[in-house]
Amino acid sequence: MDAYDTGSHARHGLDGPGGAPEPADGPQPTGRGEPDSGAEPDGGAQPAGRGESGSGSEPAGRGGSDSGSDSGSEPTPDGGERPAGLPGPRSEASPGEHVPAAGEDADGPLSVVVTDTSAEPRAGVAALSFRYRIAAAVAVAVVAVTVFVHIGMVFLHVAPSNTLTKEHGKAIDDWIYPEFEQNWKLFAPNPLQQNIAVQVRAEVKTADGGVRTTGWYDLSAEDGRAIDANPVPSHTQQNELRRAWDFFVATHDASNRATGTRGSLAETYMRRIVVLRLARDAAAGKGGTITQVQVRSSTTNVPPPPWSTERVSIQPMYRMLPWWPVTAADTAGGAE
Repeated sequence: MDAYDTGSHARHGLDGPGGAPEPADGPQPTGRGEPDSGAEPDGGAQPAGRGESGSGSEPAGRGGSDSGSDSGSEPTPDGGERPAGLPGPRSEASPGEHVPAAGEDADGPLSVVVTDTSAEPRAGVAALSFRYRIAAAVAVAVVAVTVFVHIGMVFLHVAPSNTLTKEHGKAIDDWIYPEFEQNWKLFAPNPLQQNIAVQVRAEVKTADGGVRTTGWYDLSAEDGRAIDANPVPSHTQQNELRRAWDFFVATHDASNRATGTRGSLAETYMRRIVVLRLARDAAAGKGGTITQVQVRSSTTNVPPPPWSTERVSIQPMYRMLPWWPVTAADTAGGAE
């Protein structure tokens, strides 16, 4: 049977689904490769296939014989041929198997192509516009300058007297008082070594018209008991009574006489505090009225440590104030 017959099982070439065209009568030049040593039974010389000698009864088709030899062409699933180097239909690969891409050597190294070249989005201050970055920089600078000035003012406030504090003392006090007051004596050569307790007693007019005097109420001890085991004690429990006594002592001499215009204010403030504390403790009793109060301080030295050779007295020393009459302004709601 003719190798180029449409009914033949020969592979289709590139010239069409029907294979190569019929050769003309007469001798034909042989194909690329060795000379053809065979001939067709009808005596017509046929060109040998590309890359092989046609030694059989049928000439080899372009790209090889029926045995599947490859000499530059690749068979296609429909029986035709495809030149080598052209990509064909991609077959499905089993899981985990690498399928070479077009133009890639199956035995060569795997090449990774990065296709996502977009820049990462900016975050933080860099993501803000220029105007907002300027505003953020100004805000940071203002906060830094404020912190620096505050630390400097606090240092000058607690430092020993010097040229700066003497010249700018009013500006320092205006910055510190009253919110940032520091009275813990950081540079004190001899810190306080005494316990001071404020105590009060009252003269009460009873419901039947009699008069009696109460015992001493230790108001400092009451504040101490309220502070102990309390993780967040109030400012009143910690400082109100102590600061009121310090204010009174600073504005009065040893004979309890006022030394300035603030002496009267200190006395009124102290009297109002102790009257309210006595009312809270129900010192007047049922139907009784507090007519006057007397305040005293009890000062006790802190004992020295066992390894110290210092000897101090631990006996309390009292400072007794005169009796103060109680007015309606000193009671709860009296200031309204």
